Amino acid sequence: MRIGYFLSSEEFGPRELIAQARMAEDAGFQGLWISDHYHPWNDAQGHSGFVWSTIGALAQATSTMKVTTAVTCPTVRIHPAVIAQAAATCAVLLEGRFALGLGSGEALNEHILGDHWPAADERLEMLEEAVQVIRTLWQGGMQSHRGHHYQVENARIYDLPEQTPPILISGFGPKATSLAARIGDGYCTVQPEKEEVKRFRDAGGNGPVAGGMKVCWSLDEHQARATAHRLWPNEQLPGELAQILPTPAHFEQASELVSEDRVAEAVPCGPDLDLHLQAIRRYRDAGFDELYIQQIGPDQERFFQTYANEILPHFNSDASTLISTTA
Repeated sequence: MRIGYFLSSEEFGPRELIAQARMAEDAGFQGLWISDHYHPWNDAQGHSGFVWSTIGALAQATSTMKVTTAVTCPTVRIHPAVIAQAAATCAVLLEGRFALGLGSGEALNEHILGDHWPAADERLEMLEEAVQVIRTLWQGGMQSHRGHHYQVENARIYDLPEQTPPILISGFGPKATSLAARIGDGYCTVQPEKEEVKRFRDAGGNGPVAGGMKVCWSLDEHQARATAHRLWPNEQLPGELAQILPTPAHFEQASELVSEDRVAEAVPCGPDLDLHLQAIRRYRDAGFDELYIQQIGPDQERFFQTYANEILPHFNSDASTLISTTA
């Protein structure tokens, strides 16, 4: 299993993300995930830059890192024809080091233009058609599409990469995972659930299975727990809340029910590297091919130093290239 770094567009500004990407490359992380949000999950996180601008900067700031959106929603806030053009440009700039991670999105980001927020089944239907639109435009030439959710009229993407990037589909639950197997070049999720990996493979899914997780490394465990709880309690909200709550204020209200202990149970906090290794190995044992780790909080430089010396040699020492760089 390869270990990459997860850039949080919600917790850090664009300049900080570029600096983290350079540190991650120097430390030996193999690839980058970057989140795509219009809003952070709560005001304590405090950021949410435009991801496509940041990716352009990442193309110049790094030389070996594959960059994957984790994940972009191509259905409501941004039309899939525009996502197709943006992703094609990123793939050109990154010279084969770009992958497009797509998902069905959250109301938090997609409601901003006043559009109706569809039910889960309709969101998956929209995602499937959006992928069709994107792949059609990536064929080159003048293209049109008339579907149930989207229309494209006489559109051509003039700047296409030599090889179109792979599309990874985010999935939570049986329907989304089955969709990922049917239409994706890979599957991504943030929980080390062996059953979902098996479902993806059994349904004919090819390509990598990629995961994301958070840690809060610090020499002070109590401080790490408090930081993780202050910034990311929303990660522990149950059910469909993350998909339907519309504003950061709503997430803050719901997250008042999440205790610090509950966050610490899910997020390795503090200096005990055995806890970090145990959490990482759960993804490996579940069948993941790639895992992208986000460090919560400000102690970034010491995190990268520690992981370079103590964690990455357990996983990346025999890996010279990342998988999932081709469709």
